[in-house]
Amino acid sequence: MRLILLALFLLVTSAARAADPGLVSTLDSLHQKRGDSASVKELEVQLKQALDAAPEDFELVWRKARLLQWQADGARDEKLKKVLGRQTWDWGDKAAKLSPERVEGHYYAAAGIGAYSQAVGVMKALGEGLEGKFNERLDRAIQLNPDFDGGAPLLAKGRYYYELPWPKRDLGKSAALYEKAIAKHPWMLRAHLFLAETLLKDGKAQKARDAIQKVKQGSIAYDPPEGRRVQELARQVEADIEEELK
Repeated sequence: MRLILLALFLLVTSAARAADPGLVSTLDSLHQKRGDSASVKELEVQLKQALDAAPEDFELVWRKARLLQWQADGARDEKLKKVLGRQTWDWGDKAAKLSPERVEGHYYAAAGIGAYSQAVGVMKALGEGLEGKFNERLDRAIQLNPDFDGGAPLLAKGRYYYELPWPKRDLGKSAALYEKAIAKHPWMLRAHLFLAETLLKDGKAQKARDAIQKVKQGSIAYDPPEGRRVQELARQVEADIEEELK
């Protein structure tokens, strides 16, 4: 009888700790406005309060990792990017442990390692043994759902092949992964941006110009904050392409 009561108690407690659907909807709505600093601040407050009450709730944990990844991606200060990358990695790993068959935790952990590696430098990251940790998490994400968030796991893998130093760099594999993502998610502007950078580095400036035009002319309706960020990044890439074509 005691065991039955204990089991019922744990079941009720677990249910009470589950994220409220209304709260999740609010968090996702704020995420769609993350280009606005006030919305980001509100999102941070809401997540903190919710996680204080339910620190093991998967739906909250991976959304915390998602916010940190966005902030790490936009950080221009290397020290800040390193800190945010590490935090994204940690929260992603926590999400992966809570729900190992869901893609989100594995993907954001890998994205966090990627941001951390960019901040400390690729060579140092390789020396720290981060390559294996990155690929372990990212390959699992690709296995679970390569189309998550518009093919984000494929884009991360393509970027990996792009950023590796010679002789590990493989621009052919990088471009192929972007093209695979674009085939299913043609609206994903970041895929076209990354493809343009890879083509430019591979000596294919004219094709890179075609790719960057798709970024400039593409709609940002799918995710306005992301779209605006990518189009801003595209300005420098376009300038580099035009310089190469002179």
